[in-house]
Amino acid sequence: MNELDWLAGRFEENRPRLLAVAHRMLGSRSQAEDAVQEAWLRVSRAGADDVANLEGWLTTITARVCLNALQARRSRPEDLAGAMPPEPATQGLPGNQDPEDQALLADSVGQALLVILDTLAPAERVAFVLHDIFAVPFEEIASVVDRTPAAVRQLASRARRRVRGTPADEPAADGTRQREVVTAFLAASQRGDFAALLAMLDPDVVLQGDREAVRIGAPARVRGPAAVAGVFSGRARGARLALIDDAAVIVWAPGGQPRVVFTFTITDGKIAAIDMTADPGRVRPLDITILRH
Repeated sequence: MNELDWLAGRFEENRPRLLAVAHRMLGSRSQAEDAVQEAWLRVSRAGADDVANLEGWLTTITARVCLNALQARRSRPEDLAGAMPPEPATQGLPGNQDPEDQALLADSVGQALLVILDTLAPAERVAFVLHDIFAVPFEEIASVVDRTPAAVRQLASRARRRVRGTPADEPAADGTRQREVVTAFLAASQRGDFAALLAMLDPDVVLQGDREAVRIGAPARVRGPAAVAGVFSGRARGARLALIDDAAVIVWAPGGQPRVVFTFTITDGKIAAIDMTADPGRVRPLDITILRH
């Protein structure tokens, strides 16, 4: 058996799950089948020599195809006509659920949910479907939508509020509170106020940097309020407050050029996670608005 035959066999094993992913994202069985076929074409051309997690890689490629389709659909609203399937997609559900859980999940992805999903922005829909339905980690989803893991958490959170029917003014209030917390965190960092930093951090806070951030001297992973506060206390004098997708972030921007982006996950008013992104290929495309002090 040659490599392509082996890859085709593994793809067929994963096809039911990939179809389920695509169906939930696109809301149409026929469009899902087209997306999975497009994913196979990409997979067959790329090969899988250096792939450690084949199932995750196939999911990522399928999700990217679906994201492109959702973005194209959003630019052509007439394509929404007839997109709703007559039945929920139930193939490819995670196998560790009992019958009651499976029934609840099948119901949750019926037509009512698909109507709501159609109101989400493409990146929000991808983040919600992959994380909340298929338990894909935020770090993997980040590579699909070209955002930081913290930004993906916020996308999924916004989508989750819409799905649950949260009033429209609550996300705006959350956004205001998020900016207040990040602004206060930057100010406390710059003046070296260790106690104030501790007060803003969740007991399980995690600070993590990407490979490029680690290469230039940042820690790969720090856990706990005291350790995270110690990293920032008195060391953010050259940092600036900025916005990405209306979310407050901190950037290190020597000469006005963003080099490192710090994104924040806020839970119950506390900072639960901080992600440092320094990879130029991920920082450069970001729409960053540096705010004046």
